[in-house]
Amino acid sequence: MSEEPTVLVVDDLPQNVRLLDAVLSPRGYRVLTAGSGQEALDLLKKHEPDLVLLDIVMPGLDGYEVCRRIRDEPATEFLPVVMITASGDQEKLHAIEAGADDFVAKPFDRAELLARVRSLVRIKRYHDTIERQTAELSAWNRELEQRVRSQVEQLERVGRLRRFLSPQLADLVVNSGDESFLDSHRREIVVVFCDLRGFTTFAETSEPEEVMGVLNEYHAALGDLIFRFEGTVESFAGDGLMVFFNDPMPCDDAPTRAIRMAVAMRTRVRDLADAWARRGHDLGFSVGIAQGYATLGRVGFEGRFDYAAIGSVTNLASRLCDHAAPWQILAAQRVRTGAEDVVVSDYVGELTLKGFSRPMPAFDIRGLDAARAPS
Repeated sequence: MSEEPTVLVVDDLPQNVRLLDAVLSPRGYRVLTAGSGQEALDLLKKHEPDLVLLDIVMPGLDGYEVCRRIRDEPATEFLPVVMITASGDQEKLHAIEAGADDFVAKPFDRAELLARVRSLVRIKRYHDTIERQTAELSAWNRELEQRVRSQVEQLERVGRLRRFLSPQLADLVVNSGDESFLDSHRREIVVVFCDLRGFTTFAETSEPEEVMGVLNEYHAALGDLIFRFEGTVESFAGDGLMVFFNDPMPCDDAPTRAIRMAVAMRTRVRDLADAWARRGHDLGFSVGIAQGYATLGRVGFEGRFDYAAIGSVTNLASRLCDHAAPWQILAAQRVRTGAEDVVVSDYVGELTLKGFSRPMPAFDIRGLDAARAPS
């Protein structure tokens, strides 16, 4: 055995205790002794023996009562008890009824005693191993349940964040555990607003399944580009889509990134529009881009949150989109200036836009300068 087995010998006669000690100790057993039943019960509260050798006839608590109390305690209910009896069958019957696992008769045979002790200690060790493995399994199960809960919570957080953030940014936020960016704050952003020209007529004259199919293709195409350029989705509303840059993660090239995304979107939707046209749907694509300060943060209610930008910059992007012709990208002056190194554009003049008291300079973004635009 890997550890020295411990036997508690309980007998009120010192000579019997010494005899049992003399038999067990040379065989590698650690012997604890008690001269009374109460002393034995007190020792069991402090030690965890592998077996109890218990005399029946003792003053005070006899062996039967001690055995019954051992069985009544959850900590010792499976502790092997060998009762030392006279040869009478009646004592053996009472020993079994009290809960004894085995018994030896006085005067005992040393070989028989050692065999019974060895067998019961081995069973006790098996039981202890099972108990330990059960406890370890329970601990592992609790840990696994906690991990599953944590992973489910993490997936839910990722799912919520991916509604408006790129996957890589959502993963970064979840891994860091920092969602402070969701708190209300003010920052300068570049807003991209786009929609489909002719969509209202198309929706009124087409079957709902066809409209849904077009929207799914449209959203899938634009969503891929939004994630690629690491934009933040503010809202989907039918064919209308608003994305902004420089929040929650700052980016030094927000105007350039917004224009590059808008140009890529136009190219992607042109390909879709060719397929739609073959199905009889005449749809175009328009974009408005503006730059300015906004208040940003989480809005909504428990179980349904969005990340919103509030400010005139969002209205300006929307009005520029409304004013844009099919396949035209209109950008406010600050956006064009911020990306002038790579953009190819034409000045279209000062536009009178709904909700703005003064005309707004606007530029038609024709494309990117291939020689200077980043890849």
